[in-house]
Amino acid sequence: MATIYAADTQKLIEEAAKELEKMDEMKAPEWAGYVKTGHFKQRPPVNSNWWHMRAAAILRSVYKLGPIGTNKLRAKYGGKKNRGVRPEHTFKGSGSIIRKILQQLEKAGLITKTAKGNHKGRVCTGKGKSLLDKIATRLYNDDLKTMKANAAKEAPKEAPAQKPEQKAKEKKEQPQVEQK
Repeated sequence: MATIYAADTQKLIEEAAKELEKMDEMKAPEWAGYVKTGHFKQRPPVNSNWWHMRAAAILRSVYKLGPIGTNKLRAKYGGKKNRGVRPEHTFKGSGSIIRKILQQLEKAGLITKTAKGNHKGRVCTGKGKSLLDKIATRLYNDDLKTMKANAAKEAPKEAPAQKPEQKAKEKKEQPQVEQK
């Protein structure tokens, strides 16, 4: 069974977003259609499915980095702001969007709050890990199939193998070259 590390990240997030869309708990708020995802952005996202894509990306991040909190996720989903002639500065992403997604993922039972030593935050539950690992396994197997198919197409076609008896006859029939 493959984990999230074996599958292509972008494909994993896209497939996980499709799975999250099917869940009743994971609904985009009505304001999600026209809100920016951070102070550094100039326009809202173009993709109509961006809420579920971000939720899938956050779920993957929690799986990989957990326990992780809102502040670190804000830094992860931040970016540079174009300030005209002044130098660019890095700004954090929207905390409200991340909090709402984390709350929805908790409600769906995919993540939970925990504390490990000094680190407090959210970690993936067994259900969340299972969801991502199943998707990763499916993607990994699909990639293997396509790689094998491509290798079979590109492999040079060999002549059919001869039986040992035929090889012996050919050796005997070859004319002997005299050496001087």
